[in-house]
Amino acid sequence: MSSPVSRPSSHVSPIVIVVGSYVQDHAWLTDRFPQTGETRRALGFNTGPGGKGFNQAVACARQDVATLFVGAIGNDHLGAIAQRFADEEELPCRWQVRDDVPTAASSIVIDRSGSNLIVVNLAANEHLDPAFVEAQADAFEGAAVLLLQLENNLDAIAAALALGARHALLRVLNPAPVHPALDAMLLAQCDLITPNETEFALLLERIAGEHIDAATLAARADTDLHLLARKLGVETVVITLGAHGCFVSHGEHERRGDTQAFYRLAPERVKTVDSTGAGDAFSGTLVAALVRFAGRPFREAVVHANRAAAMSTEIVGTAPAMPRFEAVSARFGT
Repeated sequence: MSSPVSRPSSHVSPIVIVVGSYVQDHAWLTDRFPQTGETRRALGFNTGPGGKGFNQAVACARQDVATLFVGAIGNDHLGAIAQRFADEEELPCRWQVRDDVPTAASSIVIDRSGSNLIVVNLAANEHLDPAFVEAQADAFEGAAVLLLQLENNLDAIAAALALGARHALLRVLNPAPVHPALDAMLLAQCDLITPNETEFALLLERIAGEHIDAATLAARADTDLHLLARKLGVETVVITLGAHGCFVSHGEHERRGDTQAFYRLAPERVKTVDSTGAGDAFSGTLVAALVRFAGRPFREAVVHANRAAAMSTEIVGTAPAMPRFEAVSARFGT
């Protein structure tokens, strides 16, 4: 049904391990979103590598931090594209290549403001074998950070979290998209989560039974956001707020070098053309910055991730739009 594929470079000891999804993105640019039943001419089209896990792995690796990606693809043309791009990127990967399901693909429509509508078939990502994840235990032994998302089956995510706990890795979850079976027990295994406004609202309803309007989240007082974040049972919660920047909430026992228990960072000013993948740029860059800025306040890593996420919106595409450390530093300083 499936076979593992590991490039020789995948044996380089990683500092960050990303277990997640690969998706081949197909993006159409338009002046505005079509109405139901309407056909509109596209202003442009491109296709390229994506998927939350793969995007975040590329974002992390482009910060010059040793990164390993673990994921599933189909034994097909799109799977071959995934492997070729990873090779060209010099990103070590351990692929589970499946014969029974295809490589994932998405359809993305982007309007003139940079907003997007996305439909995705997760395909092979939802069939990542937990045994395949557990077979990567050698890579976890010397790593420092594990980064996960929710475009895979939860049993594979749980296997990765268990490995991360066994080897004392910092376990970071970008809870996107919120899985229908996600529960408080799995969330409690994470040290840090990075939801956006919608995901934060869904988590609050799922975990704490509290309903809030995601559209008004950014307008809430910082003290209010902090109290809401503390209901999720995760030590550090970073809420990405899109055009409103981001918000950080630490628990009682761990501030990660910060003097404040909670704070908000304003967005960076950029010329947005495509916001797709900005959250992935943030999460991938954040874990890389935690490694690069080890011993420094958590806030500095968040600032760097906030800048990288903003820069990613200036280029159409997802994985290829992830900015490199040198570019972020040249634009904003370090």
